[in-house]
Amino acid sequence: MKQLLSIITALFLMLAVIGCGSSAGTNADTDTAPKQETAAAPKTAPGKTLVVYFSGTGRTETLAKNAANILGADVFEIQPAEPYTSEDLNYNDKTSRATREQNDPSARPKIANKIENFDQYDTVVLAYPIWWGQEPRIIDSFVESYDFSGKTIVPICTSGSSDIDRSAAALAINMTGAANWKEGKRFEPDTSNDTLGQCFQEIGLIE
Repeated sequence: MKQLLSIITALFLMLAVIGCGSSAGTNADTDTAPKQETAAAPKTAPGKTLVVYFSGTGRTETLAKNAANILGADVFEIQPAEPYTSEDLNYNDKTSRATREQNDPSARPKIANKIENFDQYDTVVLAYPIWWGQEPRIIDSFVESYDFSGKTIVPICTSGSSDIDRSAAALAINMTGAANWKEGKRFEPDTSNDTLGQCFQEIGLIE
């Protein structure tokens, strides 16, 4: 009888130990920190977007690439057949190449590269600097080189003080094909992604 009681007591002790182990495991799971959710990327509007830019000094390139990252867009840099030198861009020299081009409304500098499969893009963001209150003439060369019919065009620019209105109006006239023009915006090259994203959302490029 004593042996039977000893066996029963031992069984009760084993069950108690197992029960405590289960409780400890439950508490450990409860204390585990919840998984952090990664913020969802902005949802861009339907269709494929291309950011096209020309940058004489690199300032507009910064803006264009930031815009492309926000929009998840492809990027195309307009490369002059004859690259601009620092002397060409000397605004104080009335005989410099850029000065002569900007003073000649018919000037159309040649572009060295070309966009492949341009038809695949529904939206084109056109980024450029302002020279003498206008778009660089090579931007006119670009907008006359492709058929923009049915595409949405969003002009953005960098400048020291001039607004985008004059250049955007000229580009809309010179552009080949009937495009859907959105209101242009002027930015600083180091404009924050939040500001760019908000602008694109207002335009309708980000849902």
